[in-house]
Amino acid sequence: MNVGLYDRYLAFRIRREKTQLPETVALVLTERDLLESGAYETLNSVIHWAFAFDAKQLVIYVSVLDTGVVKTLKSQLLALDTPYDIAIRSPADDTKADAPVQVSIGLGGKHEFAMAVRDVAKAVERGELDPDSITEADIENQLVFQTAPDLVIKTGGERLSDFMIWQSVYSELYFTDVNWRNFRRRDYLRALRDYQNRKRRFGE
Repeated sequence: MNVGLYDRYLAFRIRREKTQLPETVALVLTERDLLESGAYETLNSVIHWAFAFDAKQLVIYVSVLDTGVVKTLKSQLLALDTPYDIAIRSPADDTKADAPVQVSIGLGGKHEFAMAVRDVAKAVERGELDPDSITEADIENQLVFQTAPDLVIKTGGERLSDFMIWQSVYSELYFTDVNWRNFRRRDYLRALRDYQNRKRRFGE
């Protein structure tokens, strides 16, 4: 089947389905993915595809081995040609990410969760919270990334590393062997079709 025709066929099937599309989509990348030629062009395209297919938010998680690259990655991500506001957070940031496109560079889930617990403990110390009445919502209110992804897409293999361990507990996970440098519109549409074919149980 012709490439363009196949993409149009997938898009047609997605639109035809009655199943709701994911409102929050998350991408799991590595710093190596963003060093590939054309990486940011691909990322800019994915941002547009996500919102074209009804996403309200896109969360991009970039794992890094060397925190020295955070500043460079941040500047390159801010230079993306997109009409959507971008909120970027790194390990040094604890302010809430509130934008249509949210990016975590090296801010792992364990670290984010530890910061949230620390802030809850401080609230208890100040007398603002009763330790016996602490709920999940109290933890969630302290997280940097507060939106739970409906769909998580990981390219290049089945390993999520330290990704949003609290928020993604009920997310639908989609793994593809396609590497980021080769990720195309049809690959994104396949992820949406897979999501539509699943029955979400939210841990039940």
